[in-house]
Amino acid sequence: MTLIILILILGVLIFVHELGHFIFAKKTGVHVYEFALGMGPKIFSYQRKPEKKDPTIYSLRIFPIGGFCAMAGEVSEDDDEIKPNEFMCNKTKFQKFLILIAGVSFNFLLALVLLFFQSLIWGNVEQKPIIGYAPADYPISDSGIEEGDKVIELNGHKINTWDKLTIVLNLKYDKDIYYFKIEKKDGTIKRYEITPKLETNEDGDEIKVFGLGVGDNVQTGFINAIKYAFTKFGSIVSTMAMIIASLFTGKLGLSSLSGPVGMYTIVGETAKYGLQSIVYLTAYLSVNLGFINAIPFPAFDGGRILFILIEAITKKKVNVKIEGMLHTIGFVLLMILMLYITALDIWRLF
Repeated sequence: MTLIILILILGVLIFVHELGHFIFAKKTGVHVYEFALGMGPKIFSYQRKPEKKDPTIYSLRIFPIGGFCAMAGEVSEDDDEIKPNEFMCNKTKFQKFLILIAGVSFNFLLALVLLFFQSLIWGNVEQKPIIGYAPADYPISDSGIEEGDKVIELNGHKINTWDKLTIVLNLKYDKDIYYFKIEKKDGTIKRYEITPKLETNEDGDEIKVFGLGVGDNVQTGFINAIKYAFTKFGSIVSTMAMIIASLFTGKLGLSSLSGPVGMYTIVGETAKYGLQSIVYLTAYLSVNLGFINAIPFPAFDGGRILFILIEAITKKKVNVKIEGMLHTIGFVLLMILMLYITALDIWRLF
């Protein structure tokens, strides 16, 4: 069942992403060879009748681990049978930008819709970093921080949501000292220096424990659902940006990331808490997919957009061979990273 749920989640995310590229490619007159869900050999394909004047093959492939929208001339004119004005590379810079950014945009839009319905159906807990509980005999309560107090800064990072607070608590700091800036219930501002307790989890790993958590007051309503969707979306994007930056600065290790095996484990654990948790996880992963693709790195949509911006600034066409080579190198590096993270996931299982 976990595998089926994982496949469905990935299938939806990839379908929506590629659908964005597909729609805007069609709108701008780009020839689309194939719109596929899955990779590997075809198990089903369909092409509309000739009078519909749609040359695209719509297919389902055997391995549900990806998908693609194959467009003519993504880098250069590559087919003698296609009209020059149907190559993506011959479209205006703005049209190419729209096609490339559409995948990211559709993933973000999907996340907003899912977050909205999650809150509308089940409600949501407080997003502001207000201490909901602080059990006795833990560093937070021992320091004098109380339920109802609000965290506004931690180790120099402005804190505005529980998501960001959670990320900052998991970053590496010298001597494991955490400097909290707290707005008390009466409005006064106080500062606290806290060292977390070290405990051993079920896997035998040593973890930091502070003793704080969000409250259980559930907020409901249509307007609240809209507010929650945008607040939570912004919070997820902000924390993802912090995670990427922290990987480069060394405050987070690659062991903090998960590959396909890790995702399988996460989906299995999430499924135990019901449909609401699965909906949230799907929204989170949709933002993740969109955010990663927006990074200006070769092989990502953001990397291709970067070349468009370079051409717009320099007024010169980027060498096709160089661009193609950089995208290939970027793809190989990503595959190496994925293999490494997958190996870490497997190692953690044992």
